[in-house]
Amino acid sequence: MSRVVKKRFPPKVRPPDARVRDFNEVVEGYDYETAVKEAGRCLKCPLWFAPCSKSCPLHVKIPSFIENIVKGDIEKAVRAVYEDNLFPSITGRVCPQEWFCEGNCVVGKIGEPVSVGLLERFIGDYARETGLEEKILEGMMVKGAPRGRVAVVGSGPAGLSVAGWLRLKGYEVVVYEALHKPGGVLAYGIPEFRLPRRVLENEVEKLEKLGVVFELNHIVGKTVLLSELTRDYDAVFIGSGAGAPKMLEIPGIELNNVYTANEFLTRVNLMRANLFPEWDTPITVGGTTVIIGGGNTGIDAARVALRMGSRPVIVYRRGREDMLKTARRDEVLHAEEEGVEFKYYLQPVEFIGDENGFVKAVKFEVMEPTGEVDGRGKKRIRGTGRFVEIPADTVVIAIGLEPNKLLMAETGLKFREDGTIVVDEHLMTSIPGVFAGGDAIRGESTVVEAMADGKRAAEEVDKYVSAKRKS
Repeated sequence: MSRVVKKRFPPKVRPPDARVRDFNEVVEGYDYETAVKEAGRCLKCPLWFAPCSKSCPLHVKIPSFIENIVKGDIEKAVRAVYEDNLFPSITGRVCPQEWFCEGNCVVGKIGEPVSVGLLERFIGDYARETGLEEKILEGMMVKGAPRGRVAVVGSGPAGLSVAGWLRLKGYEVVVYEALHKPGGVLAYGIPEFRLPRRVLENEVEKLEKLGVVFELNHIVGKTVLLSELTRDYDAVFIGSGAGAPKMLEIPGIELNNVYTANEFLTRVNLMRANLFPEWDTPITVGGTTVIIGGGNTGIDAARVALRMGSRPVIVYRRGREDMLKTARRDEVLHAEEEGVEFKYYLQPVEFIGDENGFVKAVKFEVMEPTGEVDGRGKKRIRGTGRFVEIPADTVVIAIGLEPNKLLMAETGLKFREDGTIVVDEHLMTSIPGVFAGGDAIRGESTVVEAMADGKRAAEEVDKYVSAKRKS
């Protein structure tokens, strides 16, 4: 057995002083030669054992596609990926692989894990650029008369996924999106330096070429009712996500220049506020931006503020170790390299304003660990009774998201107290023929988990419609 290469082959990454000046992609990925070398680090675990594949929500056959990269059979590697994942260019960029495949990699027990995400991204980009993707998807498509009509609510990761898989199975698919551009959280929530707009546009275009129809500016529950969709389609899938921001109920929340991360990122990512007044949507970013919350959304908001000329300070109520359980390690490291300041064990208690109603500081209580751990493996904390103030010209609240309550007005759908939709083991809601997945049933989760729900829902919808037509 050949000796294991313990160190990863690094991708091309733009230097911090250059990348903070624009919104271009930070990680430039692998070229062919580096991809082959990194793939060569894999121990080729058999699929029945491979912990990387077992821990992947999409169950991508990781050892198979990596082995084919090593052999130089890239077409076979592409086929191995696309059997389970239709969007490797997205997941390769934004999936927190350290929580899934790379966190369970056998090589990672003795060295650094194989860079599965970068290899998956290489496969997706290569397939797109060479035309292999179109050829392979065409071969996967079921031909003949449509097997049924399915409406998809939301064009985020769950919606895109279920739409793609159902179209390949031969269904007519119409996606209803509330915003003026498709992509959901992929479009409004993730900055271009992590997920370039061209990559997302390519994925939407791919589905359109397959025959998926996107109806934009359609708010289900308002401009079109769920009852209308159940009447006009054989099945409905709800992938409306978790786009409603959680709020802090503390004094001063009404002050000017206090944003939710959702609004802040949407203004920049979707409405190009960073280019105001060339574009119509403004946003105010002052000298210091305080970001409350240490998840991926908070990291993204801080790095966006930095690129808009502000000095970002991320404040998290626990320590760095716990923050890495909610944010991708690479994104935290990139933020630190770029000069984002982090402050730990601080809990916000008040926003302090000036005489004109604008925020000027945030008051925090100093926290400390109790020595106990909660059910998520994070340290429990308690207040110390000591307080500090941090000056702030802009504040971004990034403490999480929850499902939008608009669909609650529809009769028949059952919800949990947190606003998530109740589904059974087949991802069917309380309304027969209406399925749901992604953040709409999980609460805030990951892109890859939402895509896995979409993939599974396509199977369940297919079974349901097939049985319905036979009866």
